[in-house]
Amino acid sequence: MAIHYDILANGIKVVTEEIPTIESASVGIWIGVGSRNEKKEESGIAHFLEHMAFKGTKSRSALQIAETIENVGGFINAYTSKEITCYYAKVLKENVPLAVEILADIISNSVFKKEEIEREKGVIIQEIGQIRDTPDEFIFELLQEVAFSDTQLGRSILGTIENVSSFKRENFLHFINKNYFAERMVVCGAGNLKHQELCALAKSLQPIAGAKRKFKPKKVSFLGGEKRVKKELEQAHFAVGFRAPSIASPQLYAGKIFSVLMGGGMSSRLFQEIREKRGLCYSIGTSFDGYSDTGLFLCYSGTSGEKIKELSEVIAAEFKKSVHEITKAEVERAKTQIRASLLMSLESSSSRSERIARGLIIWDRIVEVQETIAKIDDVSLQSVKDFGSSIFNDIHPAMVLYGQVDEAPGLDEFFTKLQH
Repeated sequence: MAIHYDILANGIKVVTEEIPTIESASVGIWIGVGSRNEKKEESGIAHFLEHMAFKGTKSRSALQIAETIENVGGFINAYTSKEITCYYAKVLKENVPLAVEILADIISNSVFKKEEIEREKGVIIQEIGQIRDTPDEFIFELLQEVAFSDTQLGRSILGTIENVSSFKRENFLHFINKNYFAERMVVCGAGNLKHQELCALAKSLQPIAGAKRKFKPKKVSFLGGEKRVKKELEQAHFAVGFRAPSIASPQLYAGKIFSVLMGGGMSSRLFQEIREKRGLCYSIGTSFDGYSDTGLFLCYSGTSGEKIKELSEVIAAEFKKSVHEITKAEVERAKTQIRASLLMSLESSSSRSERIARGLIIWDRIVEVQETIAKIDDVSLQSVKDFGSSIFNDIHPAMVLYGQVDEAPGLDEFFTKLQH
């Protein structure tokens, strides 16, 4: 299973991992652009644009796009994140040319008909409403807002109803012309396909011509603070976020290991103490989200209104204890979980293509699996403790309380319990 990499004359990067022993292939076009590239008045347009790519091109209607892929049993989709947009498909090996053709068509030749834009506005407004009606999803949007305020990292990827309602065809064309150029594009495939064939197919893309432009995101400061939203719900939802290193930091893997051992599974410290021993919640977890220049370590859980005070106090106590009490055995178990997750993901061609493409977008190079495993193995017990100490003894965190939260402690009280 060899990885091949080329940069085409038009500036697009093409990378493949050939796996001749399977019957399918996953292909996609990753673009180093997301909601972080938006101005305030554009908030939501990167995500809206991703939707519009499937709504008709110069040669295909929205139905024809869907039918062309599904007629051969394939699958096509897309996603938008803070810093990356991806359009991808999975098909049988003989249909790789068709999949790439469709992907190239929707990116290069979308027509943005007025009636399609107006129709999709309703769809996205419903999507915004669905998130707002789902407390254990909406709380993460509120947490980003509290952590990073009214900045590109603090705003919702979906945008606001007001912005979405206002977008016109020229707004999409302007955003494309400003962001969708070749130097940010990676065409990646994994599975039963040939590298040179994918290179030839990728030439059908028509990226925006121009100088090699580098996007430098505006520096975003972590502000922290508290947001408390009282609402008649069955539960009180709690989320707390701490300023953390970027995805380029040497602390990246120490942070991932810390996150796993604190709240990454049934054996984690928070799960064992808060769910298993105390029965305070159904679900609890942590994650370490890295961006190009900053990061966010967060914890989420939900409980009844009368138990929210105890829940938050126990979370603070467990964070505080962890910096001193984490053992080598816990670190090794977390390492094993991360390694196993990485290796098992290699059984999926979609995961393989995602991993390779993201490496090129984020680090501008191919990151071999063994290199990642070596970095995981090199993390010491002390570096994991140091990661926890660095974030918990830093500035005030961001805290969001949503639902039956009358009994919840304030941010100052929570932060005081963290101090060593």
